[in-house]
Amino acid sequence: MTYAPLADDRLIVAIDLPDALSGLELAKTLGDAVSFYKIGLGMLTGGGLALASELKDEHGKRIFLDMKLFDIGATVEAAVRGLARYDLDFLTVHGDPNVVRAAKEGAGGSVTKILAVTILTSLDRADLDAALIRPGDLAGIVVERAARALAAGADGVIASPQEAALIRALPEAQGKLIVTPGVRPAGADLGDQKRVTTPAQAIADGVDHIVVGRPVWRAADPRAAAQAIVAELSSPQARRPNA
Repeated sequence: MTYAPLADDRLIVAIDLPDALSGLELAKTLGDAVSFYKIGLGMLTGGGLALASELKDEHGKRIFLDMKLFDIGATVEAAVRGLARYDLDFLTVHGDPNVVRAAKEGAGGSVTKILAVTILTSLDRADLDAALIRPGDLAGIVVERAARALAAGADGVIASPQEAALIRALPEAQGKLIVTPGVRPAGADLGDQKRVTTPAQAIADGVDHIVVGRPVWRAADPRAAAQAIVAELSSPQARRPNA
């Protein structure tokens, strides 16, 4: 099968839709404007793994499976070993070092990269207090969790774009991926995100991939919305200071 040329895979579109059929329709609408998709827990019972396989095998798309796995080491290792058989590009686990090490063991020599979640972008300091997370500056906690996860072997981290520059400066982050949800084009509804920035600013701060969902699939013209984000990723505002 001959695939269309890849779009800018720095943009990952989150398919936060109820079922695989809706997700496939969105992918068809976006066509060659998007080459990378995120499938999360919300679609797991709606055929998410089947959709992941179809988009990858039949349409040549890259797939980020956002499961945020968290359990005892043996369970995480077994779960990742099973998921790695799908040859997915990215898979998320919580950033606790023991979880990361188990996930890497499960991934073995597969192509699946393990991304460690630091602190969810929908949380702020008040949320951490309610969850009995230790006191301290939220950004500092994110950076420390990122450093520990990367030292444990994670291929990259999931973090708010507001912490991206701090993480990119870590010695442990050299050659590693930073993937950020919580990215919103200027003027877009923030939804449940609290620590956000624009696509261009995220790239300028050292992010490798941005994850955008509702601003694309809720748009009147999803394809045009995706193309506008891709254009912003290549704008002068997205250039890194040392580029």
